[in-house]
Amino acid sequence: MSDNKKIHFEITTPERIVYSDDVESVSLPTKMGQITILSNHIPLVSSIESGEVIIRKDGKENYLAIAGGLVEVKGDNRVVILADTAEHFEEIDEARAEEAMKRVEDLLKEKREDAEDYAAVAAKLQRELARLRVARKHRSQRGSVLDS
Repeated sequence: MSDNKKIHFEITTPERIVYSDDVESVSLPTKMGQITILSNHIPLVSSIESGEVIIRKDGKENYLAIAGGLVEVKGDNRVVILADTAEHFEEIDEARAEEAMKRVEDLLKEKREDAEDYAAVAAKLQRELARLRVARKHRSQRGSVLDS
């Protein structure tokens, strides 16, 4: 594939650069639904929902779990995601994610009088659900992913 068909994609969290490379496309969850970004996409800024990011490069796919953030598609075939959290699916410890999800579910069952507190706990639940979905969906592929 020629370089004019590539986009430079980078996903960054407050802790690290999770992924940075030239790719063919990126699919990600936004508040408006799942979108796929190809080369020459129109400029765009959007918030990101918790879910799965699919990166396509050289006929292969790489999968990341993401929880919140912003995406900016620039006119020069660059896509930047500033994410609250993001991790490659093979980095997710399923057992720990399940435990975290159960703790969050227990917190949600407690009576919450503060709407802001409830929203924070609900957001944590969405993040853990996204991590588990991505880990379980690609469980059989561990060890056979793109280098990042």
